[in-house]
Amino acid sequence: MKLVAPLASVLALVALVGLSLGTTAAPARAAAEVYNVDPVHSYVLFKVKHMDIAYAYGRFNEFSGKISWDAANPAASTISVEVKTASVDTGNKDRDGHLTNPDFFNAAQFPTMTFKSTAVKKVDATHLEVTGDLSLHGKTKSVTFAVEHAGPITHPRAGTVAGFHAEFPIKRSDFGVGKPEGLGDEVRLTLSLEAKK
Repeated sequence: MKLVAPLASVLALVALVGLSLGTTAAPARAAAEVYNVDPVHSYVLFKVKHMDIAYAYGRFNEFSGKISWDAANPAASTISVEVKTASVDTGNKDRDGHLTNPDFFNAAQFPTMTFKSTAVKKVDATHLEVTGDLSLHGKTKSVTFAVEHAGPITHPRAGTVAGFHAEFPIKRSDFGVGKPEGLGDEVRLTLSLEAKK
């Protein structure tokens, strides 16, 4: 007379064989964490040479952004930022009005400047190299720049926060922004972003 092994014993034997053959599924890797840029504690700034004598400075007051940060695999991370060109602020209303008209940003036709990363490379524990598409004034160019990365940290009021800081040059002529006289062609952009989960 044949005896049938209890079902639990059979399942235990199958599990044991699976472990010995290394066929069990590997533990899932943690997913990327999504951070939203905090506009209260972030800055989008620029400077450009005026009359080839001194720098003129400005900022954009309205912007948003999202960072998908994969600490275990930074190459899988993404960064995107959208800036409202009509929010340009140089501390002078007449100049700001001139910058938003068709002579420069043409904010009515091109209301946003955007950046979307296409590659993120870890350089060391606190630095990244980011490449992406910068779209401004109806034109898109690929740019690469260094990013200083900090955090994440957990703050009792702010929650989980990470920082990303970058400074890099672009040329106005590449995007068709403004005439050459009076202003330098090179504009240095600064993105200092504090982002929260």
